[in-house]
Amino acid sequence: MKIAISCSGNNLDSPVDQRFGRAAQFLIYDLETDTFKVIDNNQNLQAAQGAGIQAARNVADSGAKAVITGNVGPNAYKTLNAAGIDVYLSKSGTVKETIEEFKSGKLVKSTGANVEGHWM
Repeated sequence: MKIAISCSGNNLDSPVDQRFGRAAQFLIYDLETDTFKVIDNNQNLQAAQGAGIQAARNVADSGAKAVITGNVGPNAYKTLNAAGIDVYLSKSGTVKETIEEFKSGKLVKSTGANVEGHWM
């Protein structure tokens, strides 16, 4: 299974980005092979609107079945949910630490958005 983590860098030691739609990038981690790739999210950093929806589409296209981020707005959550992607919230730490929390079951699946749309 692949999971997508919003992050501000391009490796496992990068901090988790607290934003979903306007995260700098997403690290797509394959739990079966312990490998990852990074997908850029620059096109959404300055988007006036629709950043969450487009970021959700990019994550869905990556094959991820779960997202870990700090915060997710209502439109992004709806798009992820429609694509069958579970959302987990993580308030701090590195990508590596967050993956370990996910693997050990310490992260709780979100049941909805936790911030308003256009949250920065």
